[in-house]
Amino acid sequence: MTSPALLLDATLPDGSAVDVHLADGRITALTPVSARPPHTGAPGAVRLDGALLLPALVDGHAHLDKTFLGAPWQPHRATDGLRAQIASERALRHEVARLAPVAERAEALARRMASLGTGHVRSHVDVDPDTGLDHLHALLEVRERVRDVIGVQLVAFPQSGVVASPGVADLLDAALREGAELIGGLDPAGFDGDVDGQLDIVFGLAGRHGAGVDIHLHDGGPVGASQLRDIADRTAALGLAGRVAVSHAYALGGLDADELHTTARKLAEAGVAIMTNGPSRSMPPVKLLHEYGVRVFAGSDNIRDAWWPYGTGDMLERATIIGLQGELMTDRELLLAADLVTTHAAAALGLSDYGLAPGAPADLVAVAAGSVPEAVAAHPERLLVLHGGRTLLDRTPGAR
Repeated sequence: MTSPALLLDATLPDGSAVDVHLADGRITALTPVSARPPHTGAPGAVRLDGALLLPALVDGHAHLDKTFLGAPWQPHRATDGLRAQIASERALRHEVARLAPVAERAEALARRMASLGTGHVRSHVDVDPDTGLDHLHALLEVRERVRDVIGVQLVAFPQSGVVASPGVADLLDAALREGAELIGGLDPAGFDGDVDGQLDIVFGLAGRHGAGVDIHLHDGGPVGASQLRDIADRTAALGLAGRVAVSHAYALGGLDADELHTTARKLAEAGVAIMTNGPSRSMPPVKLLHEYGVRVFAGSDNIRDAWWPYGTGDMLERATIIGLQGELMTDRELLLAADLVTTHAAAALGLSDYGLAPGAPADLVAVAAGSVPEAVAAHPERLLVLHGGRTLLDRTPGAR
């Protein structure tokens, strides 16, 4: 992989035209194009010709171990309800594993994400009595193999429940010891039927291991909202602000004004982030939550697996989906949609040195657009992808 020293004539998200200087895998300087000496032809320079340059896209919620990518096409199997879907997936994943191992499929998806400009992904990985820690071990190996193209953060995810599934608490404990950075959860009320029991285990293990928390919450209405407030209270009590996320949080899309106000305020005060992938049903109100100060970020969620046959791994496409579903129409709102897959997601993942500034890692993507709103709306081609300063993809004018 080559490592360019200079990106000429990049358009930054604020609209400014700059040359980007790179060395040792980092941005060293941003200089205005207007200040460039004439006839610049430095070795290692890549011409962007005004293309929009973004920090690497961030996928805040994926399931690398679930994907069927790399195996023959699998027709979707419809089921009735969450428990039936989990049971169907459990049977299907054994069938697909005989066609292509988990690690092979996960690596194929991670590399596809990287080629589309995603530099960092948070992947939930199933930890349950059926798989034990096998999926975690597979993804730990994948993480090492793809570290030069994409950063992978792992969440130990109890797909079969915590309280309802004997032995899972011990498996989650082991997963955190063996390399998972976060602990997950699943519908404490709707699946486990024991909110305090599940959250006691999840937050207890988080405290013991110094881990973050990312809980799947599909429960709707007041039941879901009550759990969100409970999670916020526990986050505040344990001083975990900025390290706890709730994924999906469908309840927020169906509350009355008073309960939504109360719940959003508690989430913001506690520093609990909300992840959405832009579902067609009961999507959290992105604009309103943002106005309350809740950090909202995006993820692709499932990609071509037992849950649904869709998904490409393209986070700009995901921003488009969320924008359409959330009626983000103005340029200001399209900027927010882009934030969900860049700065907001990076903050949710704790990427402290992320961005377009001297000293930041040269994890970058240039797209064929003149502005951020256009990039969200227009499905632009990726022209250049860098990770740690190394070129993963180059379709710039000079490379053609």
